[in-house]
Amino acid sequence: MAVKVEDIKKLKEMTGVGLTGAKKALEEANGDFDKAVEAMRVKGIAKAEKKADRTASAGIVHAYIHSGKIGVLVEVNCETDFVARTDDFKNFANDVALHIAASNPMVVSAEDIPEDVIAKEKDLVAKELKEQGKPADMLEKISEGKLKKFASEISLLEQPFVKNPDQTVGEYLKETIAKLGENIVIRKFARLELGA
Repeated sequence: MAVKVEDIKKLKEMTGVGLTGAKKALEEANGDFDKAVEAMRVKGIAKAEKKADRTASAGIVHAYIHSGKIGVLVEVNCETDFVARTDDFKNFANDVALHIAASNPMVVSAEDIPEDVIAKEKDLVAKELKEQGKPADMLEKISEGKLKKFASEISLLEQPFVKNPDQTVGEYLKETIAKLGENIVIRKFARLELGA
């Protein structure tokens, strides 16, 4: 099936792949643009996961100030200075900082949550469930679900991305890794709020 040149160009701009890759994806999807985009995302995420083992020691520390009231510093690493200097990488760092300003995460990933915070939340959940009179055989499952939800609410990578709530910050990160072709790591951040 012949594919439209406009669709090839549109897919190329959207995903950051070459013209040949965009054309091939559209041909494989029989010209269905949405199916081609989905296939490109799946391939991109698979590529991103392969890159996760590579060392990311270059990068930038990006500063973002929101209305003079909230300030964010975020360290985002990549593999090379070349990528660190690209507009796409800088825009990604800015988007992450903007998200941190808006959503106020506590940690980068769920693995970074301190044990004392998890213990305190477990205790609160147990007390809440006891007060609600939930059946004993259901307590473990309900508690597990509530703790997982708590972790996703305070972990940057698991929060819905403020600019596109249909994806998490972690999914946006994988998309950017696929687009730029290097491992990218959000290393750490600091958020300051006036009067807080």
